[in-house]
Amino acid sequence: MRLHWHRTDLRPSDNLALVSPDADSILPVYVFDPRILDHAAPPRVAFVLDSLATLREWYRTRESDLVILRGEAPAELARLAEATDADAVSWAQAYSGLGRRRDDRVRDRLADAGVETHTVHDHLLHEPGSITTNDGDPYAVYSYFWKKWKDREKASSVAAPGADRLADAPEETAIPTLADLGFDDPEATIPAGGYMEARHRLNDFCGDDIYRYEDTRDAPATDATSRLSPHLTHGTVGIRTVHDRVVRAREEAPDDAAREAVETFRGELAWREFYHHVLYFNPEVVTENYRGYEHDIEWRDDPEALQAWKEGQTGYPIVDAGMRQLRREAYMHNRVRMIVASFLTKDLLLDWREGYDWFRRKLVDHNPANDNGGWQWAASTGTDAQPYFRIFNPMTQGERHDPDADYIREYVPELEGVDADVIHRWHELSDAERRDAAPDYPAPIVDHGERREAALTMFERARGEED
Repeated sequence: MRLHWHRTDLRPSDNLALVSPDADSILPVYVFDPRILDHAAPPRVAFVLDSLATLREWYRTRESDLVILRGEAPAELARLAEATDADAVSWAQAYSGLGRRRDDRVRDRLADAGVETHTVHDHLLHEPGSITTNDGDPYAVYSYFWKKWKDREKASSVAAPGADRLADAPEETAIPTLADLGFDDPEATIPAGGYMEARHRLNDFCGDDIYRYEDTRDAPATDATSRLSPHLTHGTVGIRTVHDRVVRAREEAPDDAAREAVETFRGELAWREFYHHVLYFNPEVVTENYRGYEHDIEWRDDPEALQAWKEGQTGYPIVDAGMRQLRREAYMHNRVRMIVASFLTKDLLLDWREGYDWFRRKLVDHNPANDNGGWQWAASTGTDAQPYFRIFNPMTQGERHDPDADYIREYVPELEGVDADVIHRWHELSDAERRDAAPDYPAPIVDHGERREAALTMFERARGEED
């Protein structure tokens, strides 16, 4: 018998490690490892618990069960293997430094116990190291990576294992609660988890909104993005399943514009893989700048400004709307993520690590590869990052991407009933005009023009241009 160790693959189908290699019987298991939980947060744990309940029900309807364990993974898996006389354990490989160190400990412990391990690359269409420069180096520029990624042959999804291959669980184990695991209830309303919800979202998106993705993806008020990110992060849907469905949508597109929109979404899948490759070859980027400067960047230490940013009280409406959406939904629209990240690093002049840590604690779809890639892009410290001299104007961004201020009003109720023109000119109004329009909404905490110049100077010093 083989144990299959579920981690970020909380689905029965399109799961390579679950169906391969062949085994007479498979017993699925999930381990709540305290070393991993130390880096978790309530939104993600709540989503995982919901997804585990759905996955366990799938196994139970096939007269098997999902074994739930709590404790350090090496010891727990070795103990279960001995108790069930399992001769192997399978799982999908991790790409972060933390995950790879855990996997090494598990391999060592199981080897000592005489248990084989079988691992596969399952989270990406193209594993790290498979798309490289002509010299064999990993890409540091997305556009070159994309040129090879988009034309590379991709594997199709695989079916779930048949019920005849699933083993009986030795005993029934309970899924713990958040409190059992030492977490408070999340502040936000967490979206439904599970493989069935993921399938519904994928089909809904590919049947409609994907054909307008090129035009609507940057408009937060339309909410026309896929909302698949939590499901890809936690593996309630397989990446091959997503790509297969996207390709079918392209084949069914009604016109060239629709086909181009689908291809734009494919590009987002490529960005996801690009950042996973970056993390795999540079695991230190979760705490260190990818791009070095001659001198250290002189980030400010301003706890009050950081707190205002976290609470959505900066006086910049699009920034505050995004930060409040994060707290309400454990999610933020991608365009707004770029705006709030730019504001933290280029207007407040605060270290990107402060923002990355907040997102890690609040996002249901947090994963270190994509979150870190986004934050370092905004901070001009990452691979293929925004040049330091290109600085988002938060007011211009709000007016361009939320012209009617519908998104802003949705999350900043103090501005309900205020004309969009007034909202987009908030930084230009006098104190008296702001009091008349929305007395409970704050004035801007910084002047964007002044901080833009300060950011340029800060980066020029880091580059050695002020010596």
